[in-house]
Amino acid sequence: MHFGSLPYKTKQFFFVLIKLSIVVGAFYFIYQKLVKNADLDFYQFLVFLRENDAFSPKNVCFLFFLTFLNWFFEILKWKILVTHIKKISFKNALEQSLGALTASLFTPNRIGEYGAKAIYFGASKRKQVMLLNLISNMMQMTVTVILGIIGLSLMHSKYNLDINYFKVSRFIVLIIIVGIFTALGLKQNRFKIKGFSIERLKLFLNKLPVKTHITAFGLSVLRYLIFSFQFYFLLQIFGINVSYFNGMIVITTMYLLASVIPSIFIFDVIIKGSVAVYLFAIVGVNEFTSLCIVTIMWLLNFVIPSVFGSYYVLNFNFPKTKSF
Repeated sequence: MHFGSLPYKTKQFFFVLIKLSIVVGAFYFIYQKLVKNADLDFYQFLVFLRENDAFSPKNVCFLFFLTFLNWFFEILKWKILVTHIKKISFKNALEQSLGALTASLFTPNRIGEYGAKAIYFGASKRKQVMLLNLISNMMQMTVTVILGIIGLSLMHSKYNLDINYFKVSRFIVLIIIVGIFTALGLKQNRFKIKGFSIERLKLFLNKLPVKTHITAFGLSVLRYLIFSFQFYFLLQIFGINVSYFNGMIVITTMYLLASVIPSIFIFDVIIKGSVAVYLFAIVGVNEFTSLCIVTIMWLLNFVIPSVFGSYYVLNFNFPKTKSF
């Protein structure tokens, strides 16, 4: 970030203005999504929660505990990955993870997270930090895809989903065509993910210790199990009588389908809501309940952490040394 030859006080003013804009923008989008949601009336949602006796202090505390675990493992994963290029404390990892969440809340596919985490480091390390963030997200996506495919297969066999095989076959043909072009791109090392060539990504991955790969991937699995169980626990709170196995079949399928749809992150709740309404209707869950659960999950795992992250955004300062 450069401000040219502007006076120091002017630079500081613009810097503070940018930080305030990020925080205000994040809160504005949160407000818009909650209060002006065409799919779920916010006031009706509040009344429903207030009238639901299942939301006891014990249940609320447990939900917050699961949120804490979810983000604890995410922050720990980031700390372990970054240690490859620079040792940082858990507090540093906390600041970077939550600050980046706030900054990326309204950016397409969380793209803002890459730049937000990178600016915590000196210029010489920023590209490596962005690669580490890409690896972290790829690990989480891999877990989502693997468990989601298993869930989708089980759901199709168990509930005999009404699938338009003609549309599916067209989609498969499209995937094959994309795969062929991808393979050709890989041979020429021109194919890029998030702006990074496959060759560069492979070299960087090979430099990461095997222990780091295993630990980070294991933490990704733990995170998935935690927030998917949190979703199931909310189903129980709302009185949905479904076994853990059957509930997880639908939940894993939902996260898979929602993850493959590109979106602005602030509207992630809308996409998950639409997918959840369709899938949970198959097991007898009404639309309002599905939307309430998805909204609560969004509030617990993204909105509340981003509120804490706004503190780190407002208190952010560029690293003083290039070696950080």
